[in-house]
Amino acid sequence: MATIGMDMLYYSKITEGENGEETYGPPIRLARAIRADLTIELAEATLYADDGAVYVIKDFKTGSLTLGVDDIGLTAAQDLTGATVDDNGVLVSSSESVGGPVAIGFRALKPNNKYRYFWLYRVKFGAPATNLQTKGDTITFQTPTIEGVVIRRSKPDSNGRHPWKVEVTEGDDGVSASVISGWYTAVYEPVFASQNSAASADPESDTPGGEA
Repeated sequence: MATIGMDMLYYSKITEGENGEETYGPPIRLARAIRADLTIELAEATLYADDGAVYVIKDFKTGSLTLGVDDIGLTAAQDLTGATVDDNGVLVSSSESVGGPVAIGFRALKPNNKYRYFWLYRVKFGAPATNLQTKGDTITFQTPTIEGVVIRRSKPDSNGRHPWKVEVTEGDDGVSASVISGWYTAVYEPVFASQNSAASADPESDTPGGEA
């Protein structure tokens, strides 16, 4: 998947219920996006039998998200890092500052002028890094970066699984215009109603999702 741009960076505050399941607030514009670097760590295991590998499992464990932005405003700094603003409007970061988890959404431009949209369901950020440099003969922009850990969400989808990311490309087969137009209206929830209905209607299916 080649992309040539990135923009529309949003976050959504998470409220957790007594069972730990997430409720997502309205998406809020975070900043002008410069880059997003996402790396994934997998939990891997291989079962050997009869002198060969029988099963190989590679499950999502955690991810690391680094965001480069033009600026992090007071509101976003408080929501993402737990910093506070004093009575004089000064942002105060302390060793006790702990931000709550948020969902992160953005989109990436493809060479065909279509966008690929993303939501990361649960990201925990630390304090942003600040890069400063004196002005010399040439002007070099210094912009903040903020790093977070990506984990799966506690709330299961309608298939009973715990997603950590969703993504979609506008114009792909089966993608409705309403999914794209509503991407930043609310954090996207996976829909498997037709699949579950088909499985429940199949008398030979002995599992919620049927047999592969």
